[in-house]
Amino acid sequence: MASAIIASAMAFIDGTALNVVLPSLQKTLNAKGADLFWILNAYLLILASLILIGGSLGDKLGRKKVFMLGIFIFIVGSGLCGIVGNVFFLIVFRSIQGVGGALMIPGSLSLISSSIHEKERGKAIGTWSAATTMVTIGGPALGGALGDAGLWRYIFFINIPIGIAALLILWSKVKERKDESSNHHIDILGAMAIALGLAALTFGFLRIPATGFNSWEVYLSLAAGVLLLTAFIFIEKKSKYPMMPLALFKNATFSGVNLLTFFLYAGLGAGMLFLSLNLVQIQGYSQLESGLTFLPFTIQMILLARYAGRLADKHGPRLFLIAGPSGAGIGVLLLAFVKQTSGAGAYWTTFFPGLLVFGLGMSFTVAPLTAAVMGSVDDRFSGTASGVNNAISRICNVFANAIFGALAVLFFTGTMQKQLDKTSLPEQEKKSIMAQVANLGNAKVPAELSPANKTVIEQYYHNSFIDAYHNIMLIAAVLCFAGALMSAIFIKNIAVKKQPGRQLPSSYR
Repeated sequence: MASAIIASAMAFIDGTALNVVLPSLQKTLNAKGADLFWILNAYLLILASLILIGGSLGDKLGRKKVFMLGIFIFIVGSGLCGIVGNVFFLIVFRSIQGVGGALMIPGSLSLISSSIHEKERGKAIGTWSAATTMVTIGGPALGGALGDAGLWRYIFFINIPIGIAALLILWSKVKERKDESSNHHIDILGAMAIALGLAALTFGFLRIPATGFNSWEVYLSLAAGVLLLTAFIFIEKKSKYPMMPLALFKNATFSGVNLLTFFLYAGLGAGMLFLSLNLVQIQGYSQLESGLTFLPFTIQMILLARYAGRLADKHGPRLFLIAGPSGAGIGVLLLAFVKQTSGAGAYWTTFFPGLLVFGLGMSFTVAPLTAAVMGSVDDRFSGTASGVNNAISRICNVFANAIFGALAVLFFTGTMQKQLDKTSLPEQEKKSIMAQVANLGNAKVPAELSPANKTVIEQYYHNSFIDAYHNIMLIAAVLCFAGALMSAIFIKNIAVKKQPGRQLPSSYR
């Protein structure tokens, strides 16, 4: 538990703190709006492409061994990110972090799942959720403080001592765990198909904000991704030793939880990103204040996640996985209707109610969701199951960031154009103003404008971002409600029967 919590906290701190320091990072590296999405998504792209392989390797070769390798690679990538001098190399080194994460993340939960009895698994995963949240409670606040001080690089450096501590515990205290009955044959063909297919598909979506939907790069990448993933399914169906047994999806609960994960995390990932940008770039919060706004959500997770896991053990996950995402959706909906505020002083009457409801919904979702995934398959497939669910959550984050990024630019452009059409500015000045729309909330007013016009255009930029933010948050809320609907349709309060032998269990209770 200790090693899993520490290693997971390393990844969580990196993610939560990085979102908060994006404005500071953008200014320091002169990054464009599209660059921000690549900095976030380079990590997610590689992680999504390789995470299924990481989970499968852990099951076959040893969860501890693969987990430790992942932590080591993640530490190396973090150190390189910390010393980077430009956007290009930051994107490259974030990709190295993605390789480490793909080996590390499935190992965390699969070690817990294979070590703890089925009846206690929900409570254990709830403890993991609460503890990792408690460890990362300082993530947004720390990121905000470092960002305000111009020290955003230390967001990456902090991973090094945390990762070393996890490696020492694993090396000295944790026994190796793997499926001894498994053939150690590696499904190389399947691994190549899934890695290349996910990479092509995610790359295609990532190109949309830069090139638009009607681009040969987008069409070619998406088509290649679909073909390769189709080939992967065919390979897994025919393989004697598949890395992802398709029979897992015959379990309605396993399929339903993964559908819930896709919709819920697609909405939340994009929604929280645009909320962070809105707070700093439009509402005038400092990066520290922006980080502290998420504190109520963090406290709720600490107090309620373990309790929710214990209740899910007792009553089953279905009710929690309907009510929780619905509550999160209501919270995001409340956040969508917050317009321009007077700054951090108005937080308690503007953003706080939505974040409170959102946090309550997620607190009763995370542990039951993870427990449902891990409890719906035999222990021999715990690494694979964790890899599948984590892959889906990362893939949908990439898709959401790319698609929502393109939509945000589209919404921003439409509102900005309508406002400019009402002015009598020269066409050349209008073109200069519209050239900044790709930077969204960081759009700069052209220097050639008069002081009076600069004030007006700056307000137009703010209005356009708030309109884009509103639309993005509405879509995010709908996706949360879609996740709750998937739970209502597919998830039952059943678990897979543990059966001896090498065949995947086919009967459920």
